[in-house]
Amino acid sequence: MQKNINAATFRKIITSGVKLLEANKQGIDALNVFPVPDGDTGTNMSLTLQSCLREMNEYQGNNLAALAEAISKGALKGARGNSGVITSQILRGFCSVIKEKEEIDTKQFARALKSGTEIAYSAVSKPKEGTMLTVIRAIAESALSVSKKESDFEKFLPEIIAAGKDTLAKTPDMLPVLKKAGVVDAGGKGLVIFFKGMLKGILGEELYEESAAGEEVFTSKEFDEHADLMELDEIEYAYCTEFFIINLHKKTTGADIDRLRETFMTLGDSVLVIGDLDFVKVHVHTNKPGKVISLALELGEIDKIKIENMLEQNRQLKAKFESEKKEQGMLAICAGDGLAAIFKDLLVDKVIEGGQAMNPSANDIAEACNKINSEHIYIFPNNKNIILAAEQAKALVENKSLHVITTKNIPQGLAAALAFNPDASVEENITSMTSAIDTVKAGQVTYAVRSTHIDGFDLKEGDIIGLDQKNILNKGSNVAAVTEDLIENMIEDGHSMITLYYGKDVSEDKAMELKEKLAEKYPDCEVEVYYGGQPLYYYILSLE
Repeated sequence: MQKNINAATFRKIITSGVKLLEANKQGIDALNVFPVPDGDTGTNMSLTLQSCLREMNEYQGNNLAALAEAISKGALKGARGNSGVITSQILRGFCSVIKEKEEIDTKQFARALKSGTEIAYSAVSKPKEGTMLTVIRAIAESALSVSKKESDFEKFLPEIIAAGKDTLAKTPDMLPVLKKAGVVDAGGKGLVIFFKGMLKGILGEELYEESAAGEEVFTSKEFDEHADLMELDEIEYAYCTEFFIINLHKKTTGADIDRLRETFMTLGDSVLVIGDLDFVKVHVHTNKPGKVISLALELGEIDKIKIENMLEQNRQLKAKFESEKKEQGMLAICAGDGLAAIFKDLLVDKVIEGGQAMNPSANDIAEACNKINSEHIYIFPNNKNIILAAEQAKALVENKSLHVITTKNIPQGLAAALAFNPDASVEENITSMTSAIDTVKAGQVTYAVRSTHIDGFDLKEGDIIGLDQKNILNKGSNVAAVTEDLIENMIEDGHSMITLYYGKDVSEDKAMELKEKLAEKYPDCEVEVYYGGQPLYYYILSLE
């Protein structure tokens, strides 16, 4: 019987929930409603929760308040895609209640779920029923009811999971698009699996086999990237000290190397002591580089010493940073080296990778904004599944104003960037950019990842499909033919410009052949073709 959950038990059940979701993320991804290769709900939820796990594991104590704070911080930093953002808000609301307790019972657990549900709903401007929001609300409502009669978590959790499963099964009746695709809501499925994992943690049951493929949330930094322009005053250890220990003394043992590493950890951070009795590399940030070198000399000879004053580096870089500061900057999110280059040509300050199946987290977006030397930053998400994460990034950035221009595709993002005027006010630019995205019609050509019936089409896996911003408009077996038909379906009398961005799976020759054909077919339109390099989509097209 488990009547109370303390910090140690909470750590265990969160870990168990995260691991079970990770093991099942591919199955959740497969529930993607639209038959294009961007099913990433399970991946986004998993990456968000992995961020929670990392923050939680950095805290080694057993104080529930501190543990809850770590989980809440990790959830915000790692939130990816709509499903990840909603998951992060559920956890943040949940943790805001439990951090006031030393232990929690089923009634407090239920109140925490209610808070998480309310926070999650408030994060979405237009909540839809039949989504993961509906599922978490059902779980929370069940928890409030069950907690009045059940104090044992081993019986409490199965009941609220059952309520979640029942609601999940009804999601196709709430959202017609789910019924069309013959699937339940993917985010809701992920939540049910997460709670199942928590129950397994309580019961001590074995988890399903974990996925062999791991993914990192944060891009690793280069080893010598010491200067943090935003945190000059927070540097605790001033000297980056690097050297090699060579010609080790005959009396030196492997245990001596291990002890040296442990000693260095008391003298600084970012400690690296790797090698063997032939050769050892040392790296440490410390305020006592002389002592570090002196201790290393007890093991052998010192070679190639490098000591850098990170405080002075930061002072110089910060001075340069301040001198180059401008009022307004731009950040774009896209996938494909060609598209990134085009955004750069339009004077976008920074481009980060993201799009279908690779949504950046709120923390990724915030970190990118911190590196733009501007007070006001316009963010072009260029994908509807990134807009929420971009909005969440606002809470992670200080001393800057972030303005999310709700671009839902690449052509809208490019139109917004073109509308930017560095001499205009922030309000004028927001108006111009918002107006510009309404002048563009965008389409995409990709392939069906499974057989289904949707938008009046019977699709088979591998069919080439043409889409506008909402629906599938045509299908076929030839990329160029489908692209031509898509343009025919979308073009209007007022259009005078057709622009194609071809993906990494389309050759330049094929793209130029299509350009010539379109130029002949639409003599009153200017036809332009650019290399985009985007994955998944053969062509992204813009009509203006």
